[in-house]
Amino acid sequence: MKNLLPPKVFPLKGVRGSIDLITLGCSKNLVDSEKLIRQLELNGYNVTHDAEEPNGEIAIVNTCGFIGDAKEESINMILQLAQRKQEGKLRLLIVMGCLSQRYLHELQTELPEVDRFYGKFDWKQIVTDLAGTYFAEARNERRITTPSHYAYLKISEGCNRRCAYCAIPIITGKQKSRPIEDVVAEVEGLVAKGVKELQVIAQELTGYGTDLYGKQMIAPLIDRIAQVPGVEWIRLHYAYPTSFPMELLEVMKRRSNVCKYLDIALQHISDSQLSAMHRNITRQQTYDLIETIRQEVPGIHLRTTLIVGFPGETDEDFRQLLDFVKWAKFERMGAFAYSEEDGTYSAEHYKDDVPDEVKQARLSKLMLVQQRISADFQQSKVGQELRVIIDREEGDYFIGRTEYDSPEVDPEVLISKQQAPGLRPGMFVQAKIESADDFDLYARKLKIES
Repeated sequence: MKNLLPPKVFPLKGVRGSIDLITLGCSKNLVDSEKLIRQLELNGYNVTHDAEEPNGEIAIVNTCGFIGDAKEESINMILQLAQRKQEGKLRLLIVMGCLSQRYLHELQTELPEVDRFYGKFDWKQIVTDLAGTYFAEARNERRITTPSHYAYLKISEGCNRRCAYCAIPIITGKQKSRPIEDVVAEVEGLVAKGVKELQVIAQELTGYGTDLYGKQMIAPLIDRIAQVPGVEWIRLHYAYPTSFPMELLEVMKRRSNVCKYLDIALQHISDSQLSAMHRNITRQQTYDLIETIRQEVPGIHLRTTLIVGFPGETDEDFRQLLDFVKWAKFERMGAFAYSEEDGTYSAEHYKDDVPDEVKQARLSKLMLVQQRISADFQQSKVGQELRVIIDREEGDYFIGRTEYDSPEVDPEVLISKQQAPGLRPGMFVQAKIESADDFDLYARKLKIES
């Protein structure tokens, strides 16, 4: 998407001052923000990321346009900053990302306070328009905004799937994989800066490489990354169940630094719902896939996402979903009630016919089942000795995660500071789990890794 506002209307080049960059939405947006920050820093700007109270002279909002709540959050943030501008506290307000990619014309009309809109893929133009120079040789450099020992690694953009409910392909277009050599070079640069753990992300991880190499190349890519010295953990996010590359499981078994963790969104289990959603997989194939994954990688922890209340979902469809969750016993699971998104197949061809109160009742029932499953898994870890990476200090505890836990969304491990002198964020520690609640594990330090 090209910026449709004439440059002469809002001249940016040469405007100096401190910058607040606010990132909303997913970790893929965060990677874009981190690369933008680095480019701006190379041009001499001082950039603050996600400040609690933005007070810079320039503000850039990296928006999300995925679902209603995310869009509302983005609009509210823009309005908050527009108010600062009206009060004379802000010189420039710039909006980028998925929301402006999708709703450019509407936003230009409704938000005249914004000086410039950019889409998801032309954020590099911000650097050129504002600072004058985009440093191509630094394209893989980022200012890490997560704790310095882990980073998100985006291996592709876009998605070739056409799930009926999903607006993401409308926003991002078809899949565009990064070359293996480019990804590996970025990994080497991240490790050189102290990153030990990589969260590998893509809109559709398992399709990686089909556009560049004519076949799925996620397994060879992960195998290459695992061989980079200094990479301690690799965690995989957003796999797709249809045509799942079984060779990826072989890499998981063979490479000890590939975490036994897989984020694979399944969405539903009944054949009628899977067909209506355009998932290109059947109920039985899904059962078989989960069984195969658990057999091939013993101890693997699976995270999935499910939808309730999709158009046409019957009581029987929902009963099958409940039975599936009880059978699969997902270690990690999220769910949400269907909401119609502009431009999607389901919005244009289906009637949103499940009442909101039914959606919420089904969602509550599903999550109650999962809560019991998760609690059982938490308790099953009591007495185990696990490797933990420490993310931060909080109150009387060091807070960390096991290889089975992704940042921000999964359970954490709490170790008393009194029991662990010398422990610091970024360190690995062998810990014994002593107790558990529904969300956290409590452990004592056994040994700090050198």
